[in-house]
Amino acid sequence: MAASVKWTGKVVGGILGMLTLGPIGAAVGLVLGHQFDEEAGNAEADPRLGGSESLAALGERFFRTTFRVMGYLAKADGRVSEREISAARGVMSDLHLNPVQVRAAIDYFTAGKQRDFNPVAELTTLRQACQGRPELLRVFMEIQVRAALSGNNLEGPVRDLLTRVAARLGISNLELAQIETVLRIRTGSFHHGYARSNGAGVEQLEQAYKVLDTTASASKAEIVKAYRRQLSRHHPDKLKANGLPESMIEHAKQRTQQIIEAYELICERRGI
Repeated sequence: MAASVKWTGKVVGGILGMLTLGPIGAAVGLVLGHQFDEEAGNAEADPRLGGSESLAALGERFFRTTFRVMGYLAKADGRVSEREISAARGVMSDLHLNPVQVRAAIDYFTAGKQRDFNPVAELTTLRQACQGRPELLRVFMEIQVRAALSGNNLEGPVRDLLTRVAARLGISNLELAQIETVLRIRTGSFHHGYARSNGAGVEQLEQAYKVLDTTASASKAEIVKAYRRQLSRHHPDKLKANGLPESMIEHAKQRTQQIIEAYELICERRGI
């Protein structure tokens, strides 16, 4: 059984890479798949990572804290607007939560709005649970920023609170700013298909570099490295193996698609 686990990531990664990016994508997929296989093997051997029960518990904690903190942030200005409620509902819909999960998410969101909610304790516990899994904490922040952008465009006291939340999780202001930039691009004007059909404007290309967290002055090797880094960071299988609940995997898939589209646009423009 261990042998099959160690080949799963390579096979799946290679197939997905070939389907999306051709031969180059297959090679990238194999590299990322190998990383996933190694980490999956380590998860079995390393007692710190625990078994399926501990990962399930981490997943439940992640889900619970996500919507509690979302409720807390929505009430940053003292009240929760209809737009903020709609934004939270939108996140639940985008994540394809089933009716039971939606009910639980609403209950957690409501709990986060209460005056006795303790965000410091909640975030401290989550950070401890995610020790050694920084990608999970980044996904957590991406979902919070995503909801806040839809809720009130990060206007008012919510921006300061988000900064405090990020600090509690060990996420720097620079990384938080990069998360906001990428998510604004994702929900705004950047769309690869639009860029191709309209001759791909300069703005779309600049956004593509931001999605990969690199610049137009980067070399071909640096572009590929940035792409691999971002793809590995948001790889759904890798995140799931590290405890991300199934209910949150859709977010990782959407971010992965954005990264692939950005890379394809840059490759097309640079002839890579």
